[in-house]
Amino acid sequence: MAKKQPHISETPATQVLRQERVEFTEHPYEYLEHGGAQHSAAVLGMDPFTVVKTLVMQDQDAKPLLVLMHGNRTVSTKNLARQIGAKSVEPCKPEVAHRHSGYLVGGTSPFGTRREMRVFIESSILELPRICINGGRRGYLVGLDPQVCVRLLGAKPVQCALAE
Repeated sequence: MAKKQPHISETPATQVLRQERVEFTEHPYEYLEHGGAQHSAAVLGMDPFTVVKTLVMQDQDAKPLLVLMHGNRTVSTKNLARQIGAKSVEPCKPEVAHRHSGYLVGGTSPFGTRREMRVFIESSILELPRICINGGRRGYLVGLDPQVCVRLLGAKPVQCALAE
């Protein structure tokens, strides 16, 4: 008999995905504080390049934005700022990120955020057939076609990845 998957309650992210009739798979895992995408990829047996992290950042005017980045890459804020026409870009403090997104750090999804924000996606993510991205809760990823990020979020491709 197949092992029953644990029930996962709805999040604002999964509500948006279901409402938009997006096909996605659910991937719960044991959350580890400060483990990040590298940890979730290891626990789930996935390539960290296909596990996409959602980063809440802000420009020089403190306007929030989301950056979708490979789990095993970091963002060059200098390159990102140049490509989006900002003077500077920096990560938001956790409490500020929570206020903008409505999600706890470590559980931030680009879908169903509290505020509408500009979304930027590392262009090479769009070349992948499938990605796993946070589903709106710590310890919970959803697998989907990366083009969904462009279609639902208006994500603009950028090239700002640095190898970790």
